[in-house]
Amino acid sequence: MTGALEGIRIFDMSRVLAGPSCTQLLGDLGAEVIKIERPGEGDDTRKWGPPFLKDGAGRDTAESSYYLSANRAKRSLTLDFTKPEGRAIALRLIAQSDVLVENYKVGNLAKYGLDYPSLRHDFPRLVYCSVTGFGQTGPYAPRPGYDFLAQAMGGIMSLQGEPEGEPMKGAVAFADLMAGMYSAVAILAALHHRDRTGEGQHIDMALLDTQVAWLGNQAQAYLTSGKAPPRLGNAHATVVPYHVFPSADGHIVLAIGNDGQFRKFCACAGVPDLAADPRFATNSARVVNRAVVVPEVARLVAQRKSADWIAALEQAGVPCSPINSLNQVFADQQVKARDMVVRMAHPGAPEPIALLANPIKYSATPVEYKLPPPTMGQHTEAILHEMLGLGDAEIAALRKSGVI
Repeated sequence: MTGALEGIRIFDMSRVLAGPSCTQLLGDLGAEVIKIERPGEGDDTRKWGPPFLKDGAGRDTAESSYYLSANRAKRSLTLDFTKPEGRAIALRLIAQSDVLVENYKVGNLAKYGLDYPSLRHDFPRLVYCSVTGFGQTGPYAPRPGYDFLAQAMGGIMSLQGEPEGEPMKGAVAFADLMAGMYSAVAILAALHHRDRTGEGQHIDMALLDTQVAWLGNQAQAYLTSGKAPPRLGNAHATVVPYHVFPSADGHIVLAIGNDGQFRKFCACAGVPDLAADPRFATNSARVVNRAVVVPEVARLVAQRKSADWIAALEQAGVPCSPINSLNQVFADQQVKARDMVVRMAHPGAPEPIALLANPIKYSATPVEYKLPPPTMGQHTEAILHEMLGLGDAEIAALRKSGVI
């Protein structure tokens, strides 16, 4: 059984998170990914620790956990494409590739003839995906892009945080990861178009565009009403009660999405008449009267322990949840049942290392975990031998000159 993208080769010139998360996803689905890294430097995120992977003696290796999170399913080739010999190797490898992914600043690759306009004529079937902070056009195009900036400029931080507190970024790099997701979708669609027409194309992905796009219903609320939604902390803008509530021994989440669920909650809480109160009987009324109903629900929830609430509410069909720490997440029976951790042998560690698994579950072409995140330049010789037919002496000369 082979992966869904078996036979697709990706020349991956991206680093950090948006591009690498895209190519890791495509690699998990069966594509061959060749990761291009700077000789002696590698992907920036290799140094983004601690924590670092530990060797057999318990010492830090050069593999940070950040790097490990986005570089599975790849082979690493160190290559200095700023040198003529390196550029020549890059072009020979691109000629054998279906997709090129890069996230350099706008215009940087043009200096080496590796931008899309320079490659388009010689490689008309190439799908070329550029991931930048602000896209290839517009007044901000020349600026460097960072996830934090995209979250700030793209509006999500204005919606996150307590109403009276400061705006908050996400604890993970949402803009980067979503740009990677959108890029993967765009690449798949472009490959489908290429297979039908023989025509490759340029994909222009931007962190800011992505961040604005996944504002979702909050952005639509603004576009519909002309009013910017306020920060509501853990509350939902248009559904009540949909919040974190303190229990007698911790906290739980209530995600009551309709009036029937609210009636069931009130019955579990021993106050069925509360659901008949005209101020609370419908979701629209509860949104209008948020300042009254939320404190009342909080008062009720505080009277019982979290486990008692969750058992009773799950039995009644009321959406609820504990708030798990990461150790609880990975100990959870559902997370375990869904195989959300994969263990892979890694050359830098004495035992198989734990990695986040891919969440996609195919019936016919399941995800295969073939390659762990590579060490820097781990596959340089093998790739140059296999794909370009270079001999040992030629490779040694390239290494001596700093091309690889």
